[in-house]
Amino acid sequence: MGTPRLDIDLRKLHYNAHTLVGRFGIKGVSVTGMTKAVLGLPDVAKVLLDAGVCALGDSRIENIETMRKAGIKAPIILTRAPMISQIERAVVSADISFNTEIDVICALSDAAQKVGSVHGIVLMVELGDLREGIMPDDVECIARKTLELPNIEFKGIGTNLACRSGVSPDAKNMSTLSALADSIDAIFGVEIEIVSGGNSANIGWAFGDADMGRVNNLRLGEAILLGRDPLTRTPIEGLYTDSFQVVAEVIESKVKPSQPWGKFAQSAFGSPPENINQGDIHQVLLAIGEQDIDQDGLTSPPKVKILGVSSDHLILNAGNSELSVGDEVTFQPNYSALVRAATSPFVVKSIVHI
Repeated sequence: MGTPRLDIDLRKLHYNAHTLVGRFGIKGVSVTGMTKAVLGLPDVAKVLLDAGVCALGDSRIENIETMRKAGIKAPIILTRAPMISQIERAVVSADISFNTEIDVICALSDAAQKVGSVHGIVLMVELGDLREGIMPDDVECIARKTLELPNIEFKGIGTNLACRSGVSPDAKNMSTLSALADSIDAIFGVEIEIVSGGNSANIGWAFGDADMGRVNNLRLGEAILLGRDPLTRTPIEGLYTDSFQVVAEVIESKVKPSQPWGKFAQSAFGSPPENINQGDIHQVLLAIGEQDIDQDGLTSPPKVKILGVSSDHLILNAGNSELSVGDEVTFQPNYSALVRAATSPFVVKSIVHI
């Protein structure tokens, strides 16, 4: 098996997705399975669908196109607002897109008319995290214009929290979203289909004694993929946290001083790490680097410590571990490290359970 690689346990992913779909189904909430962290890998997408997610979601049109080419016909949502330069591709490959700008929605309408399709729109509402979103007072105006456009179906509203500023979903901001849904229904005489309350960061709020209100959909990535609550990075009870593992190969194993010597300046990625003199150590180099992983997002095996990283190398203090050239070292990634490894073309994606 090639290295470096990302080992993917589909059995554990299916279990996590199926479990969460069931828990939220009891609350009347559907799950959109997010595929962006795995680059739209069709094997993962198919497992999520088999586990019962109502749709797939991805922020990159390229990933959606990959899934379509693999024969996936399920509903797919483009969860980042389409770029004007990719409008035609969005209409062809995505059933629904999240939007905040009326000019973009008008362009989607034009493109949909040209290909004879109908494109779904979810309006994203700003509720404090200050990433994407229409200010609440402006939602009615944008909804009105959206409803007037040909070949556009107004599907609902949504919000995103905890991604930029760490603002947590709670009773107050979720109630605001529900109230907006009620207001749109009353003003326009419709019953909007989707009220998407957020992402995996909503787990704590939703699993508590929360009144779900109008929220009937959540977009889950990290909760399914890594079995963790993004707000605290703590494991979600009953889920697997090791569906993914990063594996790298030893390319050098030597006894070296623990402290560098010579005249110092910046390292390749800025200031070098602080070094504590531990005398001579068993230093090991792995063939994986910043281009492939986030070193701060890797959990090392016992007795092994990450010392630093360059573009192409991960440097370890192997301690008493008997690591030799050609040996493999396995790490558990967090979300950041997973995204980097899945995105790197130099990391082999390996299915270990089907």
